[in-house]
Amino acid sequence: MIIHHIMKILVVLLLLCMVTPGLAQAPAGLLQAGKIKLTNLGPQVKDAVIQGSIFTRDENGRNLVYTVVRGVPAHLLGFDVNTGRLITDLPVSKTDGVWDLAVATDGWLYLAGGSGGYLYKHKPGSDKIENLGKVLGTENYLWDLTPGRNGEIFGASYPGCRVFRYHPDNGFSDVSRGPLVKGENYVRGLVYHEAGNKIYAGVGSHAHLIELDVTTGAKRDLLPEQYRNNAFVYNIGLVENLRDGDRIFFTVENAKKTLMYNLNTGRFTSMPDNMYVKTVTREPQKQRVYYSGGGKLFACDFSDTSAQPVALAAIGGNALAATWDAQARLLLLNPDGDLITFDPRSERKTVLPLNIPAQPIGINVTAAGPGGSIWTGGYLAGSNAVYDPATGHTRVFKGLAQSESIGMLGKNLYFGIYPHGRFYVYDTGKPWDMKNGNPGKIGQVAGQDRPFAALGVPDLDKVFWGTVPDYGRNGGALVVYDRKTGVLKSYKDVVTGQSVITLVYSGKQLIGGTSVWGGLGIQPEAPEAKLFVWDPLANTKRAELVPVPGAKAITCLMNGPDGNVWGIAAGTLFIFDPAQGRVTALHTICSDSRNGAVWRSDALLMHPDGKLYGSINGQIFSLDPVSMKPSMLGISGTDLVLDNKGAIYFQRSLDLWKMEP
Repeated sequence: MIIHHIMKILVVLLLLCMVTPGLAQAPAGLLQAGKIKLTNLGPQVKDAVIQGSIFTRDENGRNLVYTVVRGVPAHLLGFDVNTGRLITDLPVSKTDGVWDLAVATDGWLYLAGGSGGYLYKHKPGSDKIENLGKVLGTENYLWDLTPGRNGEIFGASYPGCRVFRYHPDNGFSDVSRGPLVKGENYVRGLVYHEAGNKIYAGVGSHAHLIELDVTTGAKRDLLPEQYRNNAFVYNIGLVENLRDGDRIFFTVENAKKTLMYNLNTGRFTSMPDNMYVKTVTREPQKQRVYYSGGGKLFACDFSDTSAQPVALAAIGGNALAATWDAQARLLLLNPDGDLITFDPRSERKTVLPLNIPAQPIGINVTAAGPGGSIWTGGYLAGSNAVYDPATGHTRVFKGLAQSESIGMLGKNLYFGIYPHGRFYVYDTGKPWDMKNGNPGKIGQVAGQDRPFAALGVPDLDKVFWGTVPDYGRNGGALVVYDRKTGVLKSYKDVVTGQSVITLVYSGKQLIGGTSVWGGLGIQPEAPEAKLFVWDPLANTKRAELVPVPGAKAITCLMNGPDGNVWGIAAGTLFIFDPAQGRVTALHTICSDSRNGAVWRSDALLMHPDGKLYGSINGQIFSLDPVSMKPSMLGISGTDLVLDNKGAIYFQRSLDLWKMEP
C-alpha cells in the first residue's frame, strides 16, 4: 500500500510539472494520467519579427546595431554594422518582446520589457543581460525609453500611466508622481529635451501630449483641443538644433495625423500623414531632416520654410533605427532586418540583409479547420499555422496580423484581425498567397478593434463575429458577412455599451454573449453581462437577459446535448431554453474571480465519449451531462478544439497540446 501511495504521488507530481504554465517543456512529451493521454506538439508559429532597435558602439569603438526579435522568450540580437555578423544572441527572460531600446550617456544599453514590465540593461559587446526588476513594482508593460543626463534613463509604462526614471546609483523613481494624466493607463511614447530638462510624453487611451518638468513635476497638456477625442499620442521623435527651434514630432491615433511642435515658438504644424517619426533624424551640420514613411526614405530641408518632403529611396518598411556614420552616411534598419546605408551626396543606397533567427511565438487562438486540421494564430507578431493530425506536420503561413478568431464555413476560413477590426477570407483549396488576395480582405469596421467569436452558419451562408471596440471606448458590434452578396455589415451596441465575445446558432436564431469590458483604458458602463437573441433574417434583436446575476462576461456558448443552449459565465454553467426564452438551470463548475478585460472565450465541447470537456480561466474540466458533476482535471489550457477522431487540442503559451480522453 505504501509503495502504491508513493507511485500515485509521483504521477501527480509528473502531471503538475507538465501542465504548469511557463515551464520549459519537451516538444513531444507524453503523459498517461488515468484515462487521459497528453502530448505536447510544441510551438506552432515561428517568425522573425523584430521590435526595439538601435545603433551604438561597444567599448572598442566597434559599430553595432541591436534589435529584439519577438519570441517566448524574446532575444536580444547584436550585429557588427560593417560585416553584418551576428555577435550577440541572448534570451530576454520573462518577456516575449521589447518595444524600445535606449543607450544611456554612460554607454549602457537598456531594454523596455513588454509583457511583465521589467527593465533590462546590457553592456554592448558583452554576453550578459541584467533584469533590473519590475518597474516601480506595479507596471506590467513598458513602451518607450529615452536617455537623460549622467547615465539616467526615463521610460513610459502601463497600466499606471507612469513616467519613470532609472539610475544605476539609486534605482527606480516615479518622475510623473502618480499617473501622468489621472484616469489614464498608457504612456505610449516619450522624449527627453535636455536644454529644458523636460520630458514630452504621449498618453492614451484618450489622447494627451504632456510636457513634464523633471525637476518640479509640473505637467502641461500641449495637445490641441481638436485632437483630444482621439485615442493615443505615440511614436514621438525629437530633432534638435534646427534654425528656429527644436522640434517634437508625434502621431495622433485615429486622426491619421502627424504633428510637429516647435519648442521655441509653441506652434503646431501638420506633417505628412505617413511620417514615421520615432526615428526622425537631422543630417549633421545641415538643416535637412530625414524620416521614413510608407516604405520610403524622405528628406525635408528646414532651412527653407516652403520646402516640401522629397522621396529619396525605397527602404522596404519604416526605419526601426537610424544613425549617421563617420562618413556622414545615413544608416537604417528596416522591419525585414535589412541594414541600409544611404549616402545623401550620391543618393546611393546599399542593402546588407541581417540573419534574424526565427523564434517561436505565443499562440493567441486555436480553431478547427477543414478536414480536421487545427489552425493557430500568433500573438501580437501575427502569422498563422496549421497542424495536420494525420501527418503530425505543421505549416506556417505569414502575412496576417494578430488573429483574434478563426471561423470556418465550407472549405473557407475567416479571420478576425487585430488591430482596427479587419476581416479576411482564405480559400483553403488554393495556395496561401497574400500578394494575390488569398487570404483577401473582405472588410473593416470603423471604431472596432478585436473581432472574436467567429461563427460560420451553413444554413444562412453567412459568417458572424462579435467585436470589442477601440481603446478607450465601450460598445462592441455584431458583424455579419453574407457570402452570396460579399457584403460585410455591422450592428453596433446590440447590447448597449457591451462587447460581443461569444456566439452560437440555435433554432434559426443567433444567440450571443457579452462582456461588460470594452477597449482598454475605460471602465465598463454596465454591471452585468447579457445574453441576447438575434433574428439573423430580420437583423433585429428579439430579447436580452442576464443569465448569471453578477457575472461580468459570458465566456462560452454551445449547442447542448438536450437541444438547449449551454453557456459559461463567472465559473457557472447555465442552460438557456431558446423556445421559452429563459434560463432553466445553473450549475457551479469552479470559482472564477476574473475582474478585468475578460474578452477571450472559455471553452465547452461535446466529446464522442458522452462527456463534455471545457476550460474556464485556463483550467480544463470534464462534465457528466446527466449528473452535471464536474471534474477538474488538473490540466491548464485554453481554446479547446475537437478533431475528426475525438482528440482534443488546446493551447498553452507557445505550445499546442493534444489530449486524448
